[in-house]
Amino acid sequence: MSKPLSSADTEKNLHAPEGLSDGVRGHVLVVDDDADVQQAARLFLGRHGFTVSTAAQPAQIWTVLAGAPVDVILLDLNFSRGAVSGAEGFACLAEIMAHDPHAVVIVVTGHSGINIAVQAMRAGAADFIMKPWNNARLLATLDAALALRRRRVGGAGALADLPGSDDDILLGESAAMERVRELIRRAAPTQASVLIYGEAGTGKSLVARTLHRQSTRAAEPFACLDLPALPEAAALEGLAGARGGTLVLDEVFALSPVLQSRLLTLLDAGQVQARLVATTRRPRSELKLRKELLLRLNTVEIALPPLHTREDDARGLAEHFLRAFASRHGRPQKPLSPEALDAIAHIRWPGEVRGLRQAMERCVIFSDGDRYEAADIDAALASSDLSAPERSPSLAETERTLVAAALKRASFNVSHAAKALGLTRAALYRRMAKYGL
Repeated sequence: MSKPLSSADTEKNLHAPEGLSDGVRGHVLVVDDDADVQQAARLFLGRHGFTVSTAAQPAQIWTVLAGAPVDVILLDLNFSRGAVSGAEGFACLAEIMAHDPHAVVIVVTGHSGINIAVQAMRAGAADFIMKPWNNARLLATLDAALALRRRRVGGAGALADLPGSDDDILLGESAAMERVRELIRRAAPTQASVLIYGEAGTGKSLVARTLHRQSTRAAEPFACLDLPALPEAAALEGLAGARGGTLVLDEVFALSPVLQSRLLTLLDAGQVQARLVATTRRPRSELKLRKELLLRLNTVEIALPPLHTREDDARGLAEHFLRAFASRHGRPQKPLSPEALDAIAHIRWPGEVRGLRQAMERCVIFSDGDRYEAADIDAALASSDLSAPERSPSLAETERTLVAAALKRASFNVSHAAKALGLTRAALYRRMAKYGL
């Protein structure tokens, strides 16, 4: 998906629903960068019993989904000026369907034409409407889409029960996270066992739930054995009682030799009917598992990258959490200052994504300014058990350190220091002035 807008753009482009009430037909999310289209949809659909949320860019979809269940998504296919190929909409559609295979998406097409809309339906869209839309056609299409959503999630009463939480969304635009999503897409429809590595808070449980949701076993039970916390007898009972669905062996390094032997026996006898997904916060080299058991658990391996290796993801996640919590707590949408964005990117977040999420909620609650400053980030960390994080140096801090060291080695002979750094004297003088050296 396209990267999130800066949070400075959010207040005028992102609108949450006023809330579902008795008799409402459903919750519709309109994704279109045209403010006039958004307003027309809010007015017209609101008069006909729909709750309407809007988003100006694909990345803002996740903020809306984090705040409330959505029944139908009306998705424009083009967002960049002059774009007519629908590529942005297709990428967004793929992410939506990967997140929720039961999602009902109606693509809205104008310049792209019917051929593009048909391609979108082949990619998972439920239907399409042309822009400018015919009001009667739009209502009929939405009613059909709501009926489809009910059938997909299992019953007419299921709409109000659908989860709406950012704990259920795998966010991040980095190449490393795209690789994770690709592995999930390939592995989920199969029966292969999966071993998930990652530090605490990187999203191992979320990946396990996503694998289950996208699998052929999605309608069957999803069970998790918290191995470090379970007595051996209870763990044995859980292993032996696995019937269908997905069984997660959480922190599989905690399997004792007795449990490892028992699990192998059950697997060899075909008595574990569930698909096995194992997680561990320890690196592969530290897993003390019998080789034959490891081979049964790691048909597919998914390694979750730590947040400090994904600076752009850290910034994007922070903006997402700030938007979501501002909406949830009724606080104003505010931008992050450049200094705050830089701080977020260079903190080694204790608790990884979970820690970043908690800190952003604290910022929303306690920040009083017109924007979030670096001091707000520091205060959010200092007021919790996430205090004193390890902070990796920014580019500017690294450059200052290198310049200072070169000058010291050269006994502050500018010519010698400049030569050692591969700079001209003038360039070095500019950096000395910039950093007060």
